[in-house]
Amino acid sequence: MTDSATEAADGKRDRLIASAVELVYRDGVERPTLVQIAEAADVPPGNVYYYFRTKDELIQAVIESRAAQVTDLLGTLDRRRTPAARLKALARNWLEFRDMVAAQGCPLGTLSVELNDHGEDLGRQSEKLFAPLIDWSEDQFREMGCRNAREQALTLISTVQGAALLSCVFSDTEILASQVHRLERWIDSLA
Repeated sequence: MTDSATEAADGKRDRLIASAVELVYRDGVERPTLVQIAEAADVPPGNVYYYFRTKDELIQAVIESRAAQVTDLLGTLDRRRTPAARLKALARNWLEFRDMVAAQGCPLGTLSVELNDHGEDLGRQSEKLFAPLIDWSEDQFREMGCRNAREQALTLISTVQGAALLSCVFSDTEILASQVHRLERWIDSLA
């Protein structure tokens, strides 16, 4: 394949994944069909099978895309000077998307629930979305000198996820905002 043909193929694959990420977030894992995903990506439906033999393979690519976003976010946060600043920035990350979270839930949380409902094979993959967040947070709390760093990390992530869920249930961005601000004060108290 020539370089331009490879780039075109990669572009179609990337568009399919991006469309699947969006449609799965909006409609769940089961509802969007491969044809709908292809149409949203402006890719001929028959071409989907060139890149993904099954819908589960495409969903696996969605998981990998979301996991890569988490990795990128954590890499960006690592540039902050102190572990407390890094942890607060992580919590504030959800505030950047508060309107979307209030309308549709947390992208990671909703995908995890969908994966667990979809079946055991994909359900086990949801760990890829949260394990890096928890492990990274644990490292930050440990660097702050917290003896129970794992518990602190679980408190941070579960509080944000619970607030995201309630923000969605009540369509109220202030629930998420108030809990993130409470987490910031808590982190400061530990620093």
